[in-house]
Amino acid sequence: MTTAELTFRAATEADIPAVVELVESAYRGDASRAGWTTEADLLEGQRTDPEGVAAVVRHADGRLLLAEIAGETVACCQLEHRGDHVYFGMFAVRPKLQGGGFGKVVMAEAERTARAEWGAAEMRMTVIRQRADLIAWYERRGYRRTGRMTPFPYGDERFGIPQRADLEFELLVKTLD
Repeated sequence: MTTAELTFRAATEADIPAVVELVESAYRGDASRAGWTTEADLLEGQRTDPEGVAAVVRHADGRLLLAEIAGETVACCQLEHRGDHVYFGMFAVRPKLQGGGFGKVVMAEAERTARAEWGAAEMRMTVIRQRADLIAWYERRGYRRTGRMTPFPYGDERFGIPQRADLEFELLVKTLD
């Protein structure tokens, strides 16, 4: 599989099970260790669930963007228009495809979509601050650290079961040209 084979479309209700499986495989459990985006050492339990994915699919000011190869979902990301910016989240690439340029291509399409669909001048995301490797990857793509932190939702197992007591999210921002 190559990045040249990628096609993009908005997710529908029928895609929810495949998206849940993709996101879980990229971030949680032993399957996630095949890639480099795993959070398995920081969090156990689920990363998302059908209800959470359905809320993104149904959001009037957003889109769950799917990247496919021959009809198979291999990556996804959430785009949510929030006034002067677009929030980028739920980003996942199949673990065995990570490191092959798929993430870069999906992110470029997400940024293009944010500009074309909503005229957004800025993309924002939150990343667990302990994920130095992931933050560095985003920085290489033009995102900057803001130092603005928000607490991890301890006690809400919809977001996972923390394996340490100091988790928090940092806001990353990129100006879209």
